[in-house]
Amino acid sequence: MSKTVLVVDDEEDVRAIARLGLEMGANWNVLTASSGQEAVAMAATHQPDVILLDMMMPDMDGRATLQQLQANPTTQPIPVILVTAKVQQCGQDSFADMGVAAVFAKPFRPLKLAEQIKEALGWGEG
Repeated sequence: MSKTVLVVDDEEDVRAIARLGLEMGANWNVLTASSGQEAVAMAATHQPDVILLDMMMPDMDGRATLQQLQANPTTQPIPVILVTAKVQQCGQDSFADMGVAAVFAKPFRPLKLAEQIKEALGWGEG
């Protein structure tokens, strides 16, 4: 069964690279959103298996987007993986209380992304 991933990033090239890596690496369906508002609407409509969420976005950042996703009973069960350029070891702890499945550092390796997601979420092959 193919997975569906929602990639949320305000940078078009990051969305394109993530899409390419996930489609080529795992043959997953990839949806993209360029803002927090778009991500919340798409998550509710499409119910992806996981959301890759950029922390640093204009208007509605990753933290605010995550809060809206967690506040909505429709999107609350969807695992969220934060993607950020600002990961320090001490920073990992501040993300732990946010209820996210994992935190990935930017820049990520596109062809390793599917494996990282599988590992973070405990997904077997499939």
